[in-house]
Amino acid sequence: MNIVALLKEKNNHLEKFYRLNESAQMLFEKDNFDDLENFYNSREGILTMILKIDDMIERSNQSIDESYELSSQGKQEVIDELNYKNELVNRILAQDLQILSIIEQAKSDIIKELSQLRASRKAVGSYKSGSQFKVLDEEI
Repeated sequence: MNIVALLKEKNNHLEKFYRLNESAQMLFEKDNFDDLENFYNSREGILTMILKIDDMIERSNQSIDESYELSSQGKQEVIDELNYKNELVNRILAQDLQILSIIEQAKSDIIKELSQLRASRKAVGSYKSGSQFKVLDEEI
Protein backbone atom coordinates (compact mmCIF):
# COMPACT_ATOMS: atom_id res chain seq x y z
CA MET A 1 0.00 0.00 0.00
CA ASN A 2 1.43 3.39 -0.89
CA ILE A 3 1.93 6.31 1.49
CA VAL A 4 -0.87 8.44 0.05
CA ALA A 5 -3.38 5.61 0.45
CA LEU A 6 -2.22 5.06 4.04
CA LEU A 7 -2.52 8.77 4.82
CA LYS A 8 -6.03 8.79 3.37
CA GLU A 9 -6.93 5.76 5.47
CA LYS A 10 -5.56 7.47 8.57
CA ASN A 11 -7.61 10.58 7.80
CA ASN A 12 -10.72 8.43 7.37
CA HIS A 13 -10.19 7.08 10.88
CA LEU A 14 -9.61 10.59 12.21
CA GLU A 15 -12.92 11.61 10.62
CA LYS A 16 -14.64 8.70 12.37
CA PHE A 17 -13.06 9.84 15.63
CA TYR A 18 -14.32 13.39 15.04
CA ARG A 19 -17.87 12.21 14.28
CA LEU A 20 -17.85 9.96 17.35
CA ASN A 21 -16.79 12.92 19.51
CA GLU A 22 -19.43 15.10 17.89
CA SER A 23 -22.31 12.71 18.61
CA ALA A 24 -21.09 12.02 22.16
CA GLN A 25 -20.70 15.72 22.86
CA MET A 26 -24.33 16.34 21.91
CA LEU A 27 -25.44 13.63 24.35
CA PHE A 28 -23.17 14.90 27.12
CA GLU A 29 -24.49 18.43 26.70
CA LYS A 30 -27.94 17.00 27.46
CA ASP A 31 -26.54 15.36 30.63
CA ASN A 32 -26.80 11.93 29.02
CA PHE A 33 -23.71 10.00 30.08
CA ASP A 34 -25.27 6.54 29.74
CA ASP A 35 -22.95 5.50 26.91
CA LEU A 36 -19.72 6.97 28.33
CA GLU A 37 -17.89 3.65 28.62
CA ASN A 38 -18.81 2.64 25.07
CA PHE A 39 -17.68 6.08 23.89
CA TYR A 40 -14.24 5.61 25.44
CA ASN A 41 -13.95 2.05 24.11
CA SER A 42 -14.85 3.18 20.59
CA ARG A 43 -12.26 5.94 20.76
CA GLU A 44 -9.62 3.44 21.90
CA GLY A 45 -10.50 1.16 18.98
CA ILE A 46 -10.12 3.97 16.47
CA LEU A 47 -6.85 5.10 18.05
CA THR A 48 -5.53 1.54 17.85
CA MET A 49 -6.30 1.49 14.13
CA ILE A 50 -4.57 4.84 13.66
CA LEU A 51 -1.47 3.54 15.47
CA LYS A 52 -1.42 0.49 13.19
CA ILE A 53 -1.64 2.72 10.13
CA ASP A 54 1.17 4.90 11.51
CA ASP A 55 3.25 1.74 11.92
CA MET A 56 2.49 0.76 8.32
CA ILE A 57 3.52 4.23 7.13
CA GLU A 58 6.77 3.96 9.08
CA ARG A 59 7.55 0.53 7.63
CA SER A 60 6.68 1.76 4.16
CA ASN A 61 9.06 4.72 4.58
CA GLN A 62 11.85 2.40 5.70
CA SER A 63 11.39 0.07 2.77
CA ILE A 64 11.54 2.81 0.13
CA ASP A 65 14.71 2.82 -1.89
CA GLU A 66 16.66 6.03 -1.31
CA SER A 67 16.78 6.67 -5.06
CA TYR A 68 12.96 6.64 -5.25
CA GLU A 69 11.51 10.06 -5.97
CA LEU A 70 7.85 10.88 -5.55
CA SER A 71 6.21 12.68 -8.46
CA SER A 72 5.16 16.29 -7.99
CA GLN A 73 1.54 15.13 -8.00
CA GLY A 74 2.36 12.52 -5.37
CA LYS A 75 4.14 15.11 -3.25
CA GLN A 76 1.14 17.41 -3.47
CA GLU A 77 -1.19 14.58 -2.45
CA VAL A 78 1.00 13.83 0.57
CA ILE A 79 1.05 17.51 1.53
CA ASP A 80 -2.73 17.77 1.12
CA GLU A 81 -3.34 14.69 3.26
CA LEU A 82 -0.94 15.90 5.95
CA ASN A 83 -2.60 19.33 6.00
CA TYR A 84 -6.02 17.71 6.28
CA LYS A 85 -4.74 15.47 9.08
CA ASN A 86 -3.49 18.53 10.97
CA GLU A 87 -6.85 20.24 10.53
CA LEU A 88 -8.69 17.16 11.83
CA VAL A 89 -6.35 16.80 14.79
CA ASN A 90 -6.86 20.45 15.76
CA ARG A 91 -10.64 20.08 15.51
CA ILE A 92 -10.51 16.88 17.59
CA LEU A 93 -8.39 18.58 20.25
CA ALA A 94 -10.91 21.41 20.48
CA GLN A 95 -13.72 18.85 20.82
CA ASP A 96 -11.84 16.96 23.50
CA LEU A 97 -11.42 20.14 25.52
CA GLN A 98 -15.15 20.81 25.29
CA ILE A 99 -16.02 17.21 26.20
CA LEU A 100 -13.65 17.26 29.18
CA SER A 101 -15.19 20.52 30.33
CA ILE A 102 -18.70 19.06 30.12
CA ILE A 103 -17.64 15.95 32.04
CA GLU A 104 -15.82 17.98 34.71
CA GLN A 105 -18.87 20.21 35.17
CA ALA A 106 -21.10 17.14 35.55
CA LYS A 107 -18.68 15.67 38.12
CA SER A 108 -18.67 18.95 40.01
CA ASP A 109 -22.47 19.05 40.00
CA ILE A 110 -22.62 15.49 41.34
CA ILE A 111 -20.16 16.31 44.12
CA LYS A 112 -22.25 19.36 45.10
CA GLU A 113 -25.41 17.25 45.13
CA LEU A 114 -23.73 14.64 47.33
CA SER A 115 -22.51 17.31 49.74
CA GLN A 116 -26.00 18.79 49.97
CA LEU A 117 -27.47 15.34 50.49
CA ARG A 118 -25.02 14.63 53.34
CA ALA A 119 -25.82 17.98 54.93
CA SER A 120 -29.54 17.27 54.65
CA ARG A 121 -29.15 13.82 56.17
CA LYS A 122 -27.10 15.25 59.01
CA ALA A 123 -29.76 17.90 59.66
CA VAL A 124 -32.52 15.32 59.59
CA GLY A 125 -30.49 13.10 61.91
CA SER A 126 -30.01 15.98 64.34
CA TYR A 127 -33.70 16.79 64.22
CA LYS A 128 -34.63 13.20 64.98
CA SER A 129 -32.17 13.06 67.87
CA GLY A 130 -33.44 16.34 69.30
CA SER A 131 -37.06 15.26 69.24
CA GLN A 132 -36.24 12.13 71.26
CA PHE A 133 -34.70 14.24 74.02
CA LYS A 134 -37.72 16.53 74.00
CA VAL A 135 -40.06 13.58 74.58
CA LEU A 136 -37.85 12.34 77.41
CA ASP A 137 -37.82 15.81 79.02
CA GLU A 138 -41.62 15.98 78.88
CA GLU A 139 -41.97 12.58 80.50
CA ILE A 140 -39.72 13.55 83.41
